[in-house]
Amino acid sequence: MAVVAEFCFNPFQENTYVVYEEKGECIIIDPGCYTQAERQTLTDFILNANLTPVRLINTHCHLDHVFGNQFVMEKYGLGLEIHEGEIPVLESVPRVAEMYGIPNVSPSPAPTSFLNEGDTIKFGENSEFEVLFTPGHSPASISFYNRKESYVIAGDVLFQGSIGRTDLPGGDFNTLIDSIKSKILPLGDEVRVYSGHGPSTTVGVERTTNSFLQ
Repeated sequence: MAVVAEFCFNPFQENTYVVYEEKGECIIIDPGCYTQAERQTLTDFILNANLTPVRLINTHCHLDHVFGNQFVMEKYGLGLEIHEGEIPVLESVPRVAEMYGIPNVSPSPAPTSFLNEGDTIKFGENSEFEVLFTPGHSPASISFYNRKESYVIAGDVLFQGSIGRTDLPGGDFNTLIDSIKSKILPLGDEVRVYSGHGPSTTVGVERTTNSFLQ
């Protein structure tokens, strides 16, 4: 069984996820660690849990989700995995950081491989995610569905009571709503949704109460 550990990092209060099998392999999703203290929090957890990071993955490449890419790559010797359509977003991070007045942002490493819908992300002895293509908040955002354990790590696609913003470059409201309705809602009401910001929720709760989906 895979365990989902969540960390809220950086000024944007972004959720970084470490998904792991106990005392085994783990994958790091959207490392948003920006300060030295945040980086230490992440590495202390991995060390104390006796974990071995084997993959570094971004759901999408807005700056708050990639602050820690360079650090994680150097610390654990991992290559970055994203959807190819996120490259322009990744490359814009230094410029966007300057616009927000955020100093000392390490440029993210270039991706070493690409993920596409239908791919399977495997780690540990029995854990795997199915890759879902869920654009709209960003041009090529992807989500990771654990079918066996009924949860999805969805980045900034769907939040408790809300959805990802669509006014950033590459965003599109209709595309995002279609992604949610065609890729996330069909997973089933019991499926837990781990979002890029805020608390987790379930598909069922959002289907019935989220005003953007009515």
